[in-house]
Amino acid sequence: MARSPMNIQTRTAARELFDAGVSRNEIARRLDLDPATVTRWARSEGLEFDRSSTEQATKAHVVDLVAARIRLAEKMSAVAEEMLDEVNEEYLVFSFGGKDNTYAEHTLPAAPVEVKRSIVVTAGIAFDKLTRIVEKDNGGLGETVGVIELFASNLTAAAEMLRAQGETPLGDDDAA
Repeated sequence: MARSPMNIQTRTAARELFDAGVSRNEIARRLDLDPATVTRWARSEGLEFDRSSTEQATKAHVVDLVAARIRLAEKMSAVAEEMLDEVNEEYLVFSFGGKDNTYAEHTLPAAPVEVKRSIVVTAGIAFDKLTRIVEKDNGGLGETVGVIELFASNLTAAAEMLRAQGETPLGDDDAA
């Protein structure tokens, strides 16, 4: 039969710590034991550790993660919306070149088609990611759903503007 690493003094100290409400992991740290050893000792003594504080900490952590996903969704939405809002504004093109490395620029009336396509694709990816964020959150996240619905309507409006200009939002090669 294997001997326990806990002698009578260690068992007595563990019981005092347990009675004082010290957690299993903290008892293990203070007595330089493996947490599994403390668990086996407690079980042999008919004791159970209070897990309510762990449950509360876990719930608080889940709430923090949900809030972080909402903040991320709002940031992604804001950036994508800003890009879509600017898709038909003037567009600055520039270059550095020549033997003297000169700078040249020209302002176009609107972004080139490939830039518009890139913006719409980027916004679509952001929309997809936002949708997945909401699907993972099942705790009444009406605020996030509202952000995504607003983003979806802006994405639809941007695609309709491109179609009205005779451009395919995803380019001819991606059109179904």
